[in-house]
Amino acid sequence: MEVVVTAVGPDNTGLADPIIHYVTSEGANITEIQMYDHDEEAIFAMMLRIGCEAERFEPMRKALIEIGRIKGLSVRVWSPDRNAHKPRLAICTTYRPEPALAVLRSVRDRMIKAEVPLMLGNRNTCRGIAEQFGAAWYNISAADGNPDDDRMIELLDQYDIDYIILARYMRVLPASSCWKYAGGRIINLHHGLLPGFPGMRPYHDAYATRMLTYGATCHFIVPELDAGNQIIAQSTFTVPPGTPLEEIVRKGQEDNEPNCLVEGVRRVCDNEVRLHFHRVIPRRRS
Repeated sequence: MEVVVTAVGPDNTGLADPIIHYVTSEGANITEIQMYDHDEEAIFAMMLRIGCEAERFEPMRKALIEIGRIKGLSVRVWSPDRNAHKPRLAICTTYRPEPALAVLRSVRDRMIKAEVPLMLGNRNTCRGIAEQFGAAWYNISAADGNPDDDRMIELLDQYDIDYIILARYMRVLPASSCWKYAGGRIINLHHGLLPGFPGMRPYHDAYATRMLTYGATCHFIVPELDAGNQIIAQSTFTVPPGTPLEEIVRKGQEDNEPNCLVEGVRRVCDNEVRLHFHRVIPRRRS
């Protein structure tokens, strides 16, 4: 059984050793280990990917959470094998409804083998979509649209979420949130082709360079914004010379971006790919 362990908390000494010692003493095989020290935020973060017997998962989870309590760390123990037949998704949105709606329809039509018990937004634009498909809706923002990231994590834990889908969620997750759900659990839709067109205005940037082919990218989140080698899926469309920018953006937002996100989420939910040392690799079938 594959298990991902994350530990995040205030930076200090002697935080990693108890966790590593425990999992190795239990006979678990460590296949990936990454540690981060974010000096600017004084955050310690660690991610372990291990292999263990399925019957050891629950005792190990409880023991590691207790170690975290003692050390002042927020510890999560998760396995992609636990709900492999039907993972639980949380969809996060801001303004654009099309990507979230496409995922919800694909789940309903069983193109994506998953369930969506939770939707979060820093605006209320997509509330009606959540209600239509029976997902719990929470607006986690203040009036200015700035989200409460601690509340987001609290709800993700409460609803036992496997994968977080950022469906044109136009806010950058803080490093601490990224590593609490590290190991390939956060999937983002970027409305441009990576690595060539990162940032907030990829349509405009591509248009300025006289591109005729535009696209979208679905990728796993790591702390570096739109880092490019975590790509799960990309989709493109071509326009004739002279096509107005407004028409390009409309076509991308209404058609191409939703299709790209659906394919990326499907690949993850079908266990076709996983994130390993910040690279997307095929997931081995048992």
